[in-house]
Amino acid sequence: MTPHEADPLVLAGPTLVLRYPRADDAPRLFALGADPAVTRFFSWGPYEHVEQPEAFIATLPNKREAGEALDFAIEHRDHGVIGITGLSEVVRRDRRAVVGTWVGHAFWGSGANFEAKALIAALAFRRLGMERLTAWSGVHNGRSQAALERIGFHREGVLAAWRRHGAVAHDVVVYGLLRAGWERGPLYSVPVEVDGTPPPGFIVA
Repeated sequence: MTPHEADPLVLAGPTLVLRYPRADDAPRLFALGADPAVTRFFSWGPYEHVEQPEAFIATLPNKREAGEALDFAIEHRDHGVIGITGLSEVVRRDRRAVVGTWVGHAFWGSGANFEAKALIAALAFRRLGMERLTAWSGVHNGRSQAALERIGFHREGVLAAWRRHGAVAHDVVVYGLLRAGWERGPLYSVPVEVDGTPPPGFIVA
């Protein structure tokens, strides 16, 4: 076992803990991700059987080792696992990555997305050395766009035919959050504890 897997990252905020997903999280993720409302704008889903989140979870150690994706289960202190968040598309030279988050329908508007983004931003900017986080939103996903703008991300434009959902290419709105903007924005004020060893592929500075 590598040092970073023996000492896994755990991020703690006021109501949420981010930790690496485990095999026994699959049934809960299946229940959350089987809702068509949750996955409407995603390139995957809705889940149709529990083997799908099981397969997703099984890929994560190799993705962490390769520096491809650093995904966390979002665990609410009262409600258990409520979704997934993480970093992907890391470009170490440019010190940037893409952040993505989804939570179950029952937790929309609860503040969970805000806190999850605050935890990930603290990890990215304080521990990993990132200078920019990018987020994508479907052009018709007004809820996602409004949420990103409320927490300090800036709309930068539209990328045509950027994401394929099955046979259909979708346009996406691109949002950016720079280190300076994070330091001046609402995410910065959230208290965050980061424990554990980051995978080397995600440390950019």
